[in-house]
Amino acid sequence: MPKPQLLHFLHVLSFNVFAIAAVIATVTAATVTLQLKEAPQFYNSPDCPSITNIEDDPNGESSIFCSDQAVHVAVTLDSAYIRGSMAVTLSVLQHSSCPQNIVFHFVTSAATNVSFLHATISASFPYLNFQIYPFDDASVSRLISTSIRSALDCPLNYARSYLANLLPLCVTRVVYLDSDLILVDDIAKLAATPLGDNSVLAAPQYCNANFTSYFTTTFWSNPSLYLTFANRKPCYFNTGVMVMDLDRWRNGDYTTKIEEWMEIQKQMRIYELGSLPPFLLVFAGNIVPVDHRWNQHGLGGDNFRGLCRNLHPGPVSLLHWSGKGKPWARLDANRPCPLDALWAPYDLLQTPFVLDS
Repeated sequence: MPKPQLLHFLHVLSFNVFAIAAVIATVTAATVTLQLKEAPQFYNSPDCPSITNIEDDPNGESSIFCSDQAVHVAVTLDSAYIRGSMAVTLSVLQHSSCPQNIVFHFVTSAATNVSFLHATISASFPYLNFQIYPFDDASVSRLISTSIRSALDCPLNYARSYLANLLPLCVTRVVYLDSDLILVDDIAKLAATPLGDNSVLAAPQYCNANFTSYFTTTFWSNPSLYLTFANRKPCYFNTGVMVMDLDRWRNGDYTTKIEEWMEIQKQMRIYELGSLPPFLLVFAGNIVPVDHRWNQHGLGGDNFRGLCRNLHPGPVSLLHWSGKGKPWARLDANRPCPLDALWAPYDLLQTPFVLDS
């Protein structure tokens, strides 16, 4: 084939491949809407505070969306993790004593079909108090450096750093949850964690972990960098479960502080793990520690092979499949880890995975 014709053929083939991919994505999105089932409706217990829900208030928001008596929960949402996000939502509602007083703030990529996501959530949770906030990927994409696993480079992983900008100013405290976890306890207990006079974050922290491993030798060999931890006793904490004071975050301009470390990372490689290290650089040693029961993390296995893991010793209020393996993917492949059976009951797929007897 002559070269001009070959180039034209390749161009047409490339166009058709992208067109087919777009059609498949559209069909997949439609299929997800049909496959997800409706969750049960959950009601407040008699001793829950009453929150008047005014549909047309002056700010254009229902009053519950600004109530400090409500429990505000932030979760990211996209088509790849929608089953996970729906499982999170169901688990939170099912184990809450005041489920009607919970407000969900879903953050999704601005490029996502928000109408589709809104319809999907409404179909599964007709009575849910929720809003969806488009997140502009471009605002953070320029700052992202490649990490050890490509999934960690998704701009939506960094949305937790921008919650104070995305959510209404009237929301002063929020519980951030990753999309690969379930709660088996009342989230109000976690949300009520005292933050003291100055702390911005509360999260389970792990001081036995090798903190130095989260940063490169380039970082630890440069005093102008590692001295950021001077006068602190930094410990690792997982950013998939956090109680955040958004007023203090805004007043301290912590989004900018995180971005400054990401700028440094672009100039010299000081860490390998995506959105976690900037949080550690800004907050490690200055957070309020939460009982480890609120983040039984690492159930997804390591970041390379996703091997099965067991629970950490002690009581459990939250199970977190952080790491490479996700329970819905392993269940679909009929290669589950033992603990994936604990996630399966919260899966809203119409034909959920059934464990062999």
